This record gives sequence, structure tokens and C-alpha cells, in this order.
Amino acid sequence: MIGIVSAREAQLKANERELDLVKISPNANPPVCKIMDYGKFLYEQNKREKEAKKKQTIIEVKEIRLSAKIEDHDFSFKAKNAIKFLQDGDKVKISIRFRGREIAYSTLGREVMNKFADTVKEYGKVDRPPVMEGRSMSMILVPHKK
Repeated sequence: MIGIVSAREAQLKANERELDLVKISPNANPPVCKIMDYGKFLYEQNKREKEAKKKQTIIEVKEIRLSAKIEDHDFSFKAKNAIKFLQDGDKVKISIRFRGREIAYSTLGREVMNKFADTVKEYGKVDRPPVMEGRSMSMILVPHKK
């Protein structure tokens, strides 16, 4: 804390110490400045940002498509994949696309979705229940918190 000093005098003090004069809050009256090594400051700031980025987890949304008339083996295979995705910590979007006249039997699709949710309930829970969007129905599963 030096106090109120003219800009020229502050710049001379910074040059004397071979450092930079950095404006901290230029809109203040008088402007607040700091004598520091600006390159070192930027390096440390980038280092802190990279460290914070390492600690965050990125959650992806994986999609699994079913059909209203799915066979047992196909169903179990897709459930196994969904369990693997949920164990990895990813969200899983389950979708059924109704083709042609299948749209009249959307209740079958809802039953398949509910059966799927029951199959993987040990690994994840339903975040968004089955919802019709045009000709497709979808729901989202999220992994249980560890």
C-alpha cells in the first residue's frame, strides 16, 4: 500500500523493480493499480483454471433406441449396455420411434419403457418419465449417486 501516487511515478517505481503496473479497477476514482509480474500472474491463473477443469466430471447423454415390438434377447442386450453406461456415470436416453400404424399402440411402447426402467432400477433411476414427442417416445435415466 503506497497510497495515492501519480501515474508517471507509479510507472517509474514498477520499472525500477522490473515489474508491470497493472490496473486492478480502472473505473475507480482514483484508479487502483498494482505492481506485479503480469506474465507470472497469467501463468498461475491458467494453472488454477486447468486444475479446476481436471476435477470436474463431464456427464454425457448416451442414447439407446428400442422398438415397441422388441424381442427378449435384444431387450436384455440393450439393458446390459444401459447398465454399463449408468455405471460409468453417464445419463441414458431411452427412445422408441413408432413407424406407420404402430403409433396407435403407443401403450405397448410405454410398457416397454417401464419394463426397461424396472430392469435397470438397481443402477439408475428415471429422471424424466416416458413422454411422447411427435412419433417418438423418450425417457431419461440417471445413475444413482455414489
